[in-house]
Amino acid sequence: QDWQVRYQQDTPVAPRFDVNAPDLYIPAMAFLTYILLAGLALGTQNRFSPDSLGLVASSALAWLLLEVLGVLLSLYLVTVSTDLTPIDLVAFAGYKYVGMIVGLLAGLLLGTPGYLLALSWCCLSIFVFMIRTLRLKLLSEAAAEGVLVRGAKNQLRMYLTMAIAAAQPLLMYWLTFHLLR
Repeated sequence: QDWQVRYQQDTPVAPRFDVNAPDLYIPAMAFLTYILLAGLALGTQNRFSPDSLGLVASSALAWLLLEVLGVLLSLYLVTVSTDLTPIDLVAFAGYKYVGMIVGLLAGLLLGTPGYLLALSWCCLSIFVFMIRTLRLKLLSEAAAEGVLVRGAKNQLRMYLTMAIAAAQPLLMYWLTFHLLR
């Protein structure tokens, strides 16, 4: 199956015309659902307050922005020229909220073992997804530039891809573990 984003006159086509194009619908809805589900989780433990819900929302947004800014800074420092926009990075980083929702639901229904099992599965899934997606975005530029596969710059691109993918499970756990006690 072809996973490449389609282009028309050197610009990516709109997500409605390309199923592989990143869009913000799923990440945005997952972000909002995560906040609502966090409120439900806190409410079932009699720890809910509007302040705690605001804290969950603002911390999740702050970590998302910090992650995207960190990736942009890393791309700049590694001197990677890519067609990834900050909006694309927000979309890719926002997919972790889907796994966080699954983990929280499993934790609410099945307790801590269910939470850990579901979150582990979702962490593995988002790790593989991010490697496959970002590898296409970051290393395709290297192939277009004619850089050797084992070149130093290409190794930095691969390390960057791995670091971004490895950050997703850590953030998923960090943003959910305190909601289920």
